[in-house]
Amino acid sequence: MSRIGKKPIDIKKVKVELNDKLITIKGNLGVLSMKVHPNIDVKLENDAILVTRPDDTKQNKALHGLTRVLINNMVNGVTEGFTSILKIVGVGYKAELKGKNLLLNIGYSHPILFIPPAEIKLEVPTPDEIRIFGADKELVGNIAAKIRSFRKPEPYKGKGIKYNNEVILRKAGKTAGK
Repeated sequence: MSRIGKKPIDIKKVKVELNDKLITIKGNLGVLSMKVHPNIDVKLENDAILVTRPDDTKQNKALHGLTRVLINNMVNGVTEGFTSILKIVGVGYKAELKGKNLLLNIGYSHPILFIPPAEIKLEVPTPDEIRIFGADKELVGNIAAKIRSFRKPEPYKGKGIKYNNEVILRKAGKTAGK
């Protein structure tokens, strides 16, 4: 058995509905649902969700742990939520909120207006920091990657938008000839 897959998921703080292969989890931060792969069985027992697999084929082993982690992320998302932090590095580079939309001035001739999905909350505590908050871990990560893609950090001066814990490997610049 998968070490991750055989752990039960505690569901005391959430409400779970299981219809055929569709699992829906409701919590104080919203509602998330996911379609479970046909080879994987999900059962509700007491205050826990158990994920099992029919046999030990390579695909079922992989799906077993994956399904358990995805369901656990849904439970954590509707109870606590997920946050991703982006840092903006560069002279004159800044971000600000216009209503719920994000306005980025990151060295282009025009500002970039980013309109987030309704499930995502954006915060800009300082002009060089963006906080992305939401219940869906995948959506939070995708939004962070989308914002980062507007100006990826470059290796010479480190200017651009980077993740909070990302380390930018710096390259040496040109040296004088002769």
